[in-house]
Amino acid sequence: MHTTTIIQCLKKHGQLLDSEIAAETGIPLAKVRGSLTDLSERGEISSCSITRYNKGKAIEGFLCRIAGYVPPPAAGRKPAAAKSQD
Repeated sequence: MHTTTIIQCLKKHGQLLDSEIAAETGIPLAKVRGSLTDLSERGEISSCSITRYNKGKAIEGFLCRIAGYVPPPAAGRKPAAAKSQD
């Protein structure tokens, strides 16, 4: 199937909806859902069923991320150094 492509997409973007994975990879939504079910059964991803509302319209899908994967810290400001007391 398309499991390696989906895993790479999730590693790149983190947590995504099944429809977002389909748009990003160019794989039809039905095939993405089949691959996500297979990956979930093998324990490679974590997924849950969600309903989002976009302008009052309900959008149902699966929210997925790689199981046990912690993305690297984001670039940007770091915590300031501790101030010394004189």
